Amino acid sequence: MRTSLDGSLLTGIAARLSDVDAARAARYPGDAGGRQPVHTCYVPADRVTGDLPAQWGAAAIEALEEHAPGPHAFAEVLGLPPELAGPVHEKVVAKLTSEPVEDLRIDFEDGYGLRPGTDEDDDAVRCAGLAATLGVPWVGIRFKSFELFERGARTLDLFLTRLAEMPDGLVLTFPKVTAVEQVAALVELLEVLEDRLGLPAGRLRFEIQIETTQSIVDDTGGFAIPRFITEGRGRVSGLHFGTYDYTAACGLSASEQHLGHAACDFARHVMQVSAAGTGVRLSDGSTNVLPVGGRESVHAAWRTHFGFTLRSLTHGFYQGWDLHPAQLVTRYAANYTFYLGNAAADAKRLRAYVEKADAGVLDEPATAQALAMSMRRGMDCGALSPADVEELCGLSESELGRLVRRESL
Repeated sequence: MRTSLDGSLLTGIAARLSDVDAARAARYPGDAGGRQPVHTCYVPADRVTGDLPAQWGAAAIEALEEHAPGPHAFAEVLGLPPELAGPVHEKVVAKLTSEPVEDLRIDFEDGYGLRPGTDEDDDAVRCAGLAATLGVPWVGIRFKSFELFERGARTLDLFLTRLAEMPDGLVLTFPKVTAVEQVAALVELLEVLEDRLGLPAGRLRFEIQIETTQSIVDDTGGFAIPRFITEGRGRVSGLHFGTYDYTAACGLSASEQHLGHAACDFARHVMQVSAAGTGVRLSDGSTNVLPVGGRESVHAAWRTHFGFTLRSLTHGFYQGWDLHPAQLVTRYAANYTFYLGNAAADAKRLRAYVEKADAGVLDEPATAQALAMSMRRGMDCGALSPADVEELCGLSESELGRLVRRESL
């Protein structure tokens, strides 16, 4: 057949584009794979004890039994559909008993405050001795921002140097980042620490807290997060939104500083677009409305936290902060409500995609991947079992994993 484009022209352009394709694949490897915690519990370092996870679980169960005893009372407080009352309540109680805390951050920053140097030194060493014994899947520290560089670096150094055992789920949280140079400085410190502690290169990774306006838009008018990720050189594992520092920096009044504000939506959308496809995971922030006091106050706080957690999940933020043991009740209730409520419809679409059936919705591979990832997250958090997923959509756990990776069945 007669054409107008000759082979040498196409070969030359293809060669140039191959470099672009390789760079894009390196920058955007896709989801990191594996389980993501549904929350991070922030606890000031001086309050961390070896039995803290069990304490939080027991306190959460006590709050549930005191303020919403039984499935029906619990469902009424949160407005759960009647068919979910029993399953959600049962799963919440089981989770609070078996694994109440998924991710614990030992806080040396805002929750800890400024203290005499020896006090912070002592707490850093003491917590390093506890880290591997706490029995939580993820654990780490939030050290002070680099506005207090020497103090932040010293606490980080003491904690890592004194670790009796390096936890597999070790996480470092870098707060109040305002400039790409701060990210570069942390990477330099971590490289030196790995060398001097005999750790493999790249072992120490960190999450960046997005809680300053400069971490959204930099002084050139461009988005800052892509530059942070680049300067992190593969060490940035997550972006965590900081509700109150960010909304305060935007000039919002105290009554408007909450997760549902449009200013927070803008910041989260920037985070989402900047991190999409990079393997860097997202976490929403916290609500400071705590479930304490009388029953009415606890119920109101639970409804607030439950609503914000569901809102985060619907916006693609599958992790958030918890500041009080009784918030665990609604953290897990919201996750179970979200995944159980969507499971049947998602499974129907996924089954139709696999079977190439006409189900009234024409899903593409990217949507099938999203459906499979939702099923996987439901299993990871305990809302669904592998048997549940297989019964719903006819896929084994390994087959589901192949769809998550966009591999053919």
